[in-house]
Amino acid sequence: MRSKRKAILAVVALAAVAGVGTAAAQTYPSRPVRFIVPYAAGGGVDIVTRTLAQKLAELFNQSVVVDNRPGASTNIGSEAVARAAPDGYTLLMASPANAVNGSLFAKLPYDTLRDFAPVSLIGYGPLVLVVHPSVPARSVKDLLALCKSRPGQLSYASGGNGSSQHLAGEMLKVVTKIDIIHVPYKGAAPALVDLIGGQTAFMFNNTLEVLPYVKAARLRPLAVASAQRAAVLPEVPTFAESGLPGFEATVWWGVLAPAATPKEVVARLNAEIVRALRAPEVKERFTGLGAETVGSTPGHFGDFLKTETVKWAKVIKASGIRAD
Repeated sequence: MRSKRKAILAVVALAAVAGVGTAAAQTYPSRPVRFIVPYAAGGGVDIVTRTLAQKLAELFNQSVVVDNRPGASTNIGSEAVARAAPDGYTLLMASPANAVNGSLFAKLPYDTLRDFAPVSLIGYGPLVLVVHPSVPARSVKDLLALCKSRPGQLSYASGGNGSSQHLAGEMLKVVTKIDIIHVPYKGAAPALVDLIGGQTAFMFNNTLEVLPYVKAARLRPLAVASAQRAAVLPEVPTFAESGLPGFEATVWWGVLAPAATPKEVVARLNAEIVRALRAPEVKERFTGLGAETVGSTPGHFGDFLKTETVKWAKVIKASGIRAD
């Protein structure tokens, strides 16, 4: 009799939890939703987040606030979301850093695969190698020759240790055996400021961030790190066309929520995010910046995140990169 009573109580408890989740999904969102961007304002992740947030605000008929929390290679902002209430009101705009930090740092205050609930993959874009106009290089071949003639003198900027810009730079260093200096910043935006000012020689960055400066002739593009040329930079060759076949590096963006967020809330978020990404004005905005929208299921994004984590763990181990 006692065991039967326990079984009944367990069923009632599960039903109650399910009821709470369903009720939460039906009323969600009833107050402003906050997107934490673990980078400085003005960078690619920030631009993507604000584009999505604006459309979601329309669909939700509720404010969607973008909160920039740069620093510590995205760990400050990421930890804030991992520790936030799992109610769908605090979200993280994730990027490649969230797939590599577990391999870069000896100890993290969170685990990306354990402490977050995947919501949706947002989109991706190729990295572009750009140089300051004062650098006497008009091609990848020219830049490599310049680096080899000045070993240990030319520097490249990145959005921080372990960022996609850093990993692409190190991959170039390993593949071509050039001796260059890495200068990390707290985000791609301040890195671009110094590159434009001539404090560094070159950097890898996504088309979203470099395109305005390329059009204004404040930066010179040498190659795109994708299989095909970028539609927004049709005159810029790929690395394969520049003599480095197989050299590819892209950035991606995706939405993560705290791990215990009710599945019903995650499903509602996913549905509205996919709907937002299908909106013509959003797709046009991404395309104009040289990026592609995706919009995936939570399961697909979870699998993608696991694959990225394993892939970059191998790269980091082989190159010996450490962030601490």
